[in-house]
Amino acid sequence: MKSIYILLITSLFFACSSLKNKQKESKQDLKVIGYVAGYEDFDPINIDAKKLTHINYAFANIVDGNVAFELPTDSLKIVHTLNLRKQNPDLKVLFSIGGWVWSDQFSDVAAYQNSRVKFAKSAVKLMKSYGFDGIDIDWEFPGQREEDNIFRPIDKDNFTLLLKELRKQLEIEGDKNSTHYLLTIATGANQLYIDNTNLKEAHQYLDFINVMCYDYYNGWFHQTGHHANLYPSKHEKYGGNSGLEAIERHLKAGVPANKLIMGVPFYGRRWEQVNPENNGLYQTAKTANSIVARWKILEEMKSGKFQEFYDESAKASYLWNAQDRIFISWETPKEIEAKVNFIKKHQLGGAMFWEYSLDNQQELLNQLYKSIH
Repeated sequence: MKSIYILLITSLFFACSSLKNKQKESKQDLKVIGYVAGYEDFDPINIDAKKLTHINYAFANIVDGNVAFELPTDSLKIVHTLNLRKQNPDLKVLFSIGGWVWSDQFSDVAAYQNSRVKFAKSAVKLMKSYGFDGIDIDWEFPGQREEDNIFRPIDKDNFTLLLKELRKQLEIEGDKNSTHYLLTIATGANQLYIDNTNLKEAHQYLDFINVMCYDYYNGWFHQTGHHANLYPSKHEKYGGNSGLEAIERHLKAGVPANKLIMGVPFYGRRWEQVNPENNGLYQTAKTANSIVARWKILEEMKSGKFQEFYDESAKASYLWNAQDRIFISWETPKEIEAKVNFIKKHQLGGAMFWEYSLDNQQELLNQLYKSIH
């Protein structure tokens, strides 16, 4: 009887240990990726690196087919960002190429084999010169005219070829010192992005994919709406988008769930001269919307003119200033918690946010860290 009792206790001990290890592995596998914009008036030395698994330093530009940092402050800020690994030895720091303004040369460099090789080799050389852990590609967007970008229908195939060449050059470099260098991309959340890329093939060259689950109602819209809602809103009248739909599109395109990182915004979208019906939600506005940092929204709320609302169907918060007819779609800790629960439920790879300095009191980051762990 005693031996059976000991056997049961031993089995229970190992079962509990196994469960704890699995829970620990699960927590470690969930990534928290923060973009840091070098052009913001913010010193990366102030980043709380213990709450992050990855940092993407943004942005490098494409100059004459080569990758280069353009801002005079980049060198010092990059050093400060890389030094955060002293605070968190497990932190991986990548640099991002492109973005909204500097994606105009991607189509050209991706169009030919020799230009793809030139681009990839220069990107890896730049990575090594600073000591980054990998490269993030923010081509906004293949096959589409955005900002003042050159684009071609064949971008769809050339994008995959560009990633293939980058992976090849990273592996050549990694073989020298037995290091796996990371390669990631930021993707659009709509069907047009999916149609102009081949993610089923492209993802094999990538470690993970940061899905930009925000800007659904962006700077072109003279129309209010949720810009980062998790679910479709029952109030939506114009199509819209949602985090759920964005992730489902990527899964349908052939990307494994654990490679998908859900993006969340540390900023809001602000409209003025809004039609007052429905407290400004899904109404016309005389101005297009503008990006506003979370800390600026909190400052504006001190006026006492704003009333807070929550769309339960969309899991999205918004603010309405009836006196001045200002509408703001924004992210709060409530949305962060809901999105992390979604990430866990659907076994995604983690969360990404744009951008660290926009939440300088770390309210959203703290909630993200708390919810992940």
